[in-house]
Amino acid sequence: MKKLILAAAVAGVFVGSVAHAQEAATPEHSFTGNVSVVTDYRFRGISQTFKQPAVQGGFDYAHSSGFYVGNWNSNVSDAVFPGGNVEMDLYGGYKFNITPDFAMDVGMLRYYYPGTNTSANTTEAYVAGSYKWFSAKYSHTVTDFFGLDDTKGSGYLDLNANFEVAEKTTLGFHVGHQKVRRNGDLDYTDYKVSLSRDFGFATIGLAVIGTDADASKYTYPNAAGTKSKDLSGTAAVLSISKSF
Repeated sequence: MKKLILAAAVAGVFVGSVAHAQEAATPEHSFTGNVSVVTDYRFRGISQTFKQPAVQGGFDYAHSSGFYVGNWNSNVSDAVFPGGNVEMDLYGGYKFNITPDFAMDVGMLRYYYPGTNTSANTTEAYVAGSYKWFSAKYSHTVTDFFGLDDTKGSGYLDLNANFEVAEKTTLGFHVGHQKVRRNGDLDYTDYKVSLSRDFGFATIGLAVIGTDADASKYTYPNAAGTKSKDLSGTAAVLSISKSF
């Protein structure tokens, strides 16, 4: 009996130590950052940089309770956003697990374009879920959609699947559908197939991105008005990124 009591006591101490170690492994506050260079900044399949490269980066704060806030930034083209050349995203939300493999995320995101002479600034509410390799997200505008009048309530459904096909190598698939309220001719579906590998010093990726958008609706002249480009056409995009 004494041996059983001693064994139970030792086991209790061990389990308690493991639980404490697991709690200690999750910090109450965490800060992360990211930086990347891409050959074209594609937002929902549409080029935001007039098919030119972009430098991007941001940072995030997360609390152990699940609440988080963050900021992400990229250069954009003044051909797309007249008078502006920077996009600043400000967001916050709450993440939580329903099961160890099934997580949910709800939040708000503000797209801000300082200096632009249009009303492109847009706010969306979103809800997302992820299960192992699959994720889905729905975003709903609570303002007009990027400067288009009377488009509040536009929505975007985003589906993704990512598989580790080799060590530190991920194959990704994406499909999304953008619906612009009261502007059905602007609705479209976008897709992406990507392959990326973490080399330690950076993650290098290559993606093929395209849409079925009406090209005439997404063709823009440059700032000087001397050249026009279809910003919705299929393209290969190379990226180099690092998280820290």
